[in-house]
Amino acid sequence: MALTAIALVTAANLGKQVQLIVDGRSVAMRTFADNVYDLLDQADVSVGFGDTLYPSGQDDVVDGAQIIVRHGRPVTVTVDGRSITRMVTATDVAGALAEMAINHAGGRLSVPPEGALPASGLSVFTARRVYVVRGSVRRETVTTGATVGEVLKQEGVRLRRGDRVSPALSAFPKDGTVIRVVTAMPQHAIPIQAAVAKLNWAALAACESHGNPRAVNAGGPYYGLYQFNLAMWQAVGGTRTPNVWPAAEQTYRAQLLYQRVGGRWQGQWPHCGARLFS
Repeated sequence: MALTAIALVTAANLGKQVQLIVDGRSVAMRTFADNVYDLLDQADVSVGFGDTLYPSGQDDVVDGAQIIVRHGRPVTVTVDGRSITRMVTATDVAGALAEMAINHAGGRLSVPPEGALPASGLSVFTARRVYVVRGSVRRETVTTGATVGEVLKQEGVRLRRGDRVSPALSAFPKDGTVIRVVTAMPQHAIPIQAAVAKLNWAALAACESHGNPRAVNAGGPYYGLYQFNLAMWQAVGGTRTPNVWPAAEQTYRAQLLYQRVGGRWQGQWPHCGARLFS
């Protein structure tokens, strides 16, 4: 009986073994504290507004207990250009976004979700549906791009000197944005004769391509309203392929070709050229 009493006194003198975890850092310690608040005083750990504590401060400290403290701190998250500042206790990006109820599924983060939460904050770019229009071609795409320029790069749209883009390249492409790229027209140094301009170019285009400036016939290949092959297109100063240019540019090059060959249309438009005189 006396040995039992001595064992109880010895155990009491040793105190309670607990694990204190503060902002993810764990420390093992022995304590005689009665409740959690007393334990935190002993460890010189403060808890205030915005912090979380488990178990609660008034709970008794028991042997083998795990005491968890997470200090709150303000973090700024910029979502699609709009900044939100909140107090969070998470130390990683995913945890902070969960505390702030920000859904980032399918979006792009400036810091990986498993990464440490930076003091400078982070940016979230959600997935948005936008439209890119160049000439008569309209493309729909889903993007997490931060700027119009990023969207065009993502879509492989190469800009050339003089091209105009709306909205501006630095603008934020919100959901539903229509990005318009207006291709700069080349300078036309050679004038078109009035007699050539008066020919029925619309009838020729209707016969060659059904009036479709984007038409492509893989058999040549032939391109655009007037079904140019690349050699003839380049011979009259055309660049890239005819079908990427507006109808007005294609018509100018066709008229220039007609002038260059002295009206001998049979070589370029043997099946439809007679429509010019209809």
